[in-house]
Amino acid sequence: QVQLVESGGGSVQAGASLRLSCAASGGTFSNYGMGWFRQAPGKERESVAAISWRAGNTYYADSVKGRFTISRDSAKKTVYLQMTSLKPDDTAVYYCAAEWKGSSSRFTESAYWGQGTQVTVSS
Repeated sequence: QVQLVESGGGSVQAGASLRLSCAASGGTFSNYGMGWFRQAPGKERESVAAISWRAGNTYYADSVKGRFTISRDSAKKTVYLQMTSLKPDDTAVYYCAAEWKGSSSRFTESAYWGQGTQVTVSS
């Protein structure tokens, strides 16, 4: 059983930066592909970024390419999402997910999920 706890959300102005963190426990972190998803009010959850379990390959939604960076620190069992040039459209609850030996941006029903952290970007 893997537990995920997100942090770092907040309310910022457009153009600002935020760094989200997701601390993992209860599993072998290096065996999991990690990802960030978001869900805005009235919209479906969407994949934002992912990083594979072994090679560290990264994947990004087109809407965040060049602005967001996902990274992982195995020693700290933490995955990060560095967000820059934030836009009001980035406003959402951001969720962290862990997929056993995940190697793409696709996360299955067996993935573990955090509780989410709110990001609000005002214009």
